[in-house]
Amino acid sequence: MLSHRRTAILALLLVATGSLVFTTGAAVVNGPTDTFAEDRLAVQPAEGPNGDYAYLNDDDEIVVDVSPTNPNLDPDFRGVNPETLASAEGVFTITYTADEYARVWIEHEGEAVTFVSGGDSVEGEANNVTLAPNETVAVGLRIDTRGEVAGTQLGADDFSIRAEVAEPEDVSDSSPSSLGGGGGGGGLSTTVRSPAVDERRFVASGARSGESVEFDADRMALDGGNVTMDRLELTGVPGGSLELNAAGSPDPFDGASALDTPTEPRSLAYLSLRYDFDPDEIDGMTLRFSADSGYFDRSGVDPENVVLYRQTDAGAWEALPTEVVGDETARERGLPADRVHFRARTDDFSTFAVAEEVPHLTVTDASLDATTAAPNETVTVRATVQNGGGAGGERSITLTADGAAVATERVALEPNGSTTVDLTGRFETGGEIALAVDGVSAGRLVVENPATDVDSEATEDDPGTPDDSAAVGGADATGTPAADGNPSAADDLSGTAADVEGNAGSAGALLEPSGIDLVELGGLVLFVAIAVAFVALARRMPRS
Repeated sequence: MLSHRRTAILALLLVATGSLVFTTGAAVVNGPTDTFAEDRLAVQPAEGPNGDYAYLNDDDEIVVDVSPTNPNLDPDFRGVNPETLASAEGVFTITYTADEYARVWIEHEGEAVTFVSGGDSVEGEANNVTLAPNETVAVGLRIDTRGEVAGTQLGADDFSIRAEVAEPEDVSDSSPSSLGGGGGGGGLSTTVRSPAVDERRFVASGARSGESVEFDADRMALDGGNVTMDRLELTGVPGGSLELNAAGSPDPFDGASALDTPTEPRSLAYLSLRYDFDPDEIDGMTLRFSADSGYFDRSGVDPENVVLYRQTDAGAWEALPTEVVGDETARERGLPADRVHFRARTDDFSTFAVAEEVPHLTVTDASLDATTAAPNETVTVRATVQNGGGAGGERSITLTADGAAVATERVALEPNGSTTVDLTGRFETGGEIALAVDGVSAGRLVVENPATDVDSEATEDDPGTPDDSAAVGGADATGTPAADGNPSAADDLSGTAADVEGNAGSAGALLEPSGIDLVELGGLVLFVAIAVAFVALARRMPRS
């Protein structure tokens, strides 16, 4: 197995002024080619505007030069701005001319500059490109100047192109893999500037009509590190140049309205986009954002309920299709494992809000099955519960009597769901009670007083007994005439009793107004007579 290396010159200068603008309309380079590996690999500047960043020196060696020393660039070019993310596809090409297969990759020690093909790194053997006979791969640059200062030379002074012939058994029978494709380079260039942690300036130039353009937002803060925008992709661009400015905030932007929808979601962050193109000329946009897993745990946010909303021209908010990026996909893309990653697609541009759909279970109606009840009788209150939120959930509802809790039931509902719940209670004390379920009145319930027995104060004697006859002058209880032939006193008594209100037909004794009955009066008279006789006898007794 043969292995070959070509060392080339890399020059990138960081400047304080000017901007990284990849020129358009440059001449196609058809000059000599840098060859190595026994002339089986040919390296030359790519066709297209970004090919101006590469040239062959006097020794016919490839040079990648993004600095004022590059003779192909405008004399006013000074280098790359600080705090910028920039990329240029198709700076130079590598073509394999032999009859075998070869694996090609770049070795480079600098961290600020990455060699890419098709947006993916080709640095290191693990990221090699397999080339078939006469296949070409275009190689570009991705430059990160964040944290650098003006005047800095970026990257190492050189880089190496490594090539290794692939053994036949190591090559698939299918079409060989290629990270960049063939054909000699493209003209798309992108730059990303970071004026602040929550702002980005995206610029693309040299785009072909219908092409897709991706920008790395590098976790632009929407709510600090809690919620960030990571990447933005435009599909079906009209071609040429376009610019897009993004800003993030945990709160609504000045002069803009807050997220407000019937489902009442919980807003997490806001994103504003300003642009210099007609959105109708672009097929769509994919936004990739992420959130810190610990922040979600502390805040009780369910990732499955996170949705990206867009504000319409009329001021309303509409939910966009939003999905969680699976763990396996996140690992394949090299995304941080301590964050939850999302993607959402939209066909329109505006202000956006990252939000969590939450449940809103509320009691909308309550009613009694009866308005009166006996003590300790079971009373049922029926309540209607609805979930007006955008997520399923559950909660407890409580029946109260004059504000005091009586019964509680747990209710679970899906979004837009509704159900009825019966709550019961019993009440011992009589009176009127106000019943409600979670503050919604069910009405007033009257609880009856317990039944009580009132003892009669009258004496219940049996009329017409011998004692009664004797008490009324010897008449019997049946009303027969006395020995003198006159009606008995019992007849007079029964007639009198019948005339007394409240005692008609009563067998109770009739009391004289004095409160003393006739029997008691006779005894009193006898006692007085005995007392008088005793006094008279005492006066007649001789005195010594």
